[in-house]
Amino acid sequence: MAESLVRELIEAGVHFGHRASRWNPKMAPYIYARKNLIHILDVRETVRGLLRAKKYLQQVSQGGSLVLFVGTKRQAGGAIEREALRCGMPFVAERWLGGALTNFRTIRSRLGRLEELERLRSGDELATYSKKMQSALAREYRKMYRNLNGLRTMNRLPECVVVFDPKKERNAVREARKLGITTLALIDTDCDPDQIDLPIPGNDDGIRSIEIVARHLADAVLAGKAELAGQQKHVADEVLAASPAMAAAEDKD
Repeated sequence: MAESLVRELIEAGVHFGHRASRWNPKMAPYIYARKNLIHILDVRETVRGLLRAKKYLQQVSQGGSLVLFVGTKRQAGGAIEREALRCGMPFVAERWLGGALTNFRTIRSRLGRLEELERLRSGDELATYSKKMQSALAREYRKMYRNLNGLRTMNRLPECVVVFDPKKERNAVREARKLGITTLALIDTDCDPDQIDLPIPGNDDGIRSIEIVARHLADAVLAGKAELAGQQKHVADEVLAASPAMAAAEDKD
């Protein structure tokens, strides 16, 4: 398992860091060497961080809690949206809205407005508006859909925020830390690991690197959900099995 994972990570270029001149000294424990002015990350540390993160996310999803995936940089957006949708978790892949966590009630009200616009667009009422008003509503809808669509399933605050590049997503990290929400991140050599609860040292700029880490994390969420579903089914079966005996006891009384 570990050998195949190491090979997979190396082929995806997860071990490539930034230029040595851009490094954060706090990342020293995760750096293996410097080659051609580029820092090379220790893949053993990447594997250790990834396995620890997967175990934690499996526990979170098994408990029925939410995991918020955040990756708004161009290289990350597509993979984050795809993997978050696959595991049924909320995501932010376009732009982090200030207060998405700390002002959660307002974000929920904006989602209500998005749903209102969608009902308007799907009905006949829109035709009664002027061309100018229709155009304004269309612009509002496009903007809100782009920024809020991934948060539809976030009906409560998440247990964990998964970030790809905490420097880029510093506002998300700041809000999560303020609320005591666990932060999990793919961090490169220019990041501060002290800001993250569960760091995964790795290349946070490469598309393949981001894709492989996002896929493994989504798999962990799905595994936790499967265990939760199994537990719920077991409880339901026990209740059904006990029902006839309970009914017989009540009749006897």
